[in-house]
Amino acid sequence: MSDIIKYINADAYDAEVLKSGKVVVDFYSTECPPCEALASKFESLSTLYGSDIKFIKIFRQENRELAAELGVTSSPTLLFYKDGEKVGEQLSGGIKRADIVTNLELLIDENRAKEISSHIEKSYTECDVLILGAGPAGLSTAIYTAQAKLKTIVVDRELPGGQVKITHMVSNYPGFSEPVSGYMLMHYMAEQAKNAGSDFRSAVDVTSIDLENKSIIIDNLETIKAKKIVIATGSSPRALNVKGEKEYKGRGISYCATCDAKFYEGKHVVVIGGGNSAIEESLFITKFASKVTIVHQFDKLQANAQAQEKAFANPKINFMFEHEPREFIKNGNSVDEVLVEDLKTGDFKKIKCDGVFIFAGMTPNLDGLKDSLQLDEWGYVETDKNQHTNMKDVFAIGDVASKAFRQITTAVSDGTIASISISRELEREETVKSIINK
Repeated sequence: MSDIIKYINADAYDAEVLKSGKVVVDFYSTECPPCEALASKFESLSTLYGSDIKFIKIFRQENRELAAELGVTSSPTLLFYKDGEKVGEQLSGGIKRADIVTNLELLIDENRAKEISSHIEKSYTECDVLILGAGPAGLSTAIYTAQAKLKTIVVDRELPGGQVKITHMVSNYPGFSEPVSGYMLMHYMAEQAKNAGSDFRSAVDVTSIDLENKSIIIDNLETIKAKKIVIATGSSPRALNVKGEKEYKGRGISYCATCDAKFYEGKHVVVIGGGNSAIEESLFITKFASKVTIVHQFDKLQANAQAQEKAFANPKINFMFEHEPREFIKNGNSVDEVLVEDLKTGDFKKIKCDGVFIFAGMTPNLDGLKDSLQLDEWGYVETDKNQHTNMKDVFAIGDVASKAFRQITTAVSDGTIASISISRELEREETVKSIINK
């Protein structure tokens, strides 16, 4: 740990933070993966900015009263101070280096910021396997390739876990007789990959990707060159592109029940969708909300039979079949009405509510990759039986790949197939190289 970083408790907060000019404070916790992901960034930035800005760490678990007083409700959280006043944005969770730098530069003058930036050293790293994405597919690959003694680096724009980490409970993953939280299942996978020897670059900005040369640049600092690249970038919730959706995202419109259902205790929530995710998440939302109205464009649900049975039996859930949303309306601080169209009659109705959850399917995460890869008609990456794409030494796995079914188990299967294929290919290539060099 850098000697520049200072650890304090609440009793030193006034002297070390409020009366110390320019300060950045990290509220951290133990057994906290996001805190671990932040630690190396915080340390490296302290060596760059430490002569101008004081870097402070406060153990949140032993300073809960101070944390609550400052509005710190999660770990890690970064606060930025100038002469005792908070400046910039309060950062929490999977914190990116670029966002920290943006806030640090608010504390110093522009010329000094440029001078510090000129001293930043860029790095170059080589590896056998570079995995883009740390969901169940990417993590499964990392476990296998690291155990095969291949130098493996996993890169993710967020924290490990993909969509599964925000899934409330997983009830059908082999090996767990009782449902396991999605967060814990992904935590176990990530820890297994790390223990096997995989290196992680989490919560980073991917500046550029060159599949032809099998290299990427992250945070505009580190170039990583690989022998094999595995695309495991997954998919994201599909937007409806309905009026008001983009404007009110995070202000009454959510795509994650695990993240936000708790904010609707005793309230009325509208859910858009009728597939597995929509129905399973609606059931979870009923643990908090007093009423859930499911708006679905078809005359029947597309969810599995068990989920449907539970939903129809739940007295908190109402259904509006053959309806579609046309506008999300905000009169107060958040969305409080949904304008829907009856697809049978063409009539419009307004549903008064306290919030909206949208579960309208997924779209593949292929920013910066689409031009190089062969895609199917829905935009997913086409692969052969060994998960090869149309590009040499480039594989695609998990939810980003073209396939009939997308489940955690199928993602893990893809990762297993790709990793074994990679191991065998690299072994053959080494054998050929050694023969040629004799």
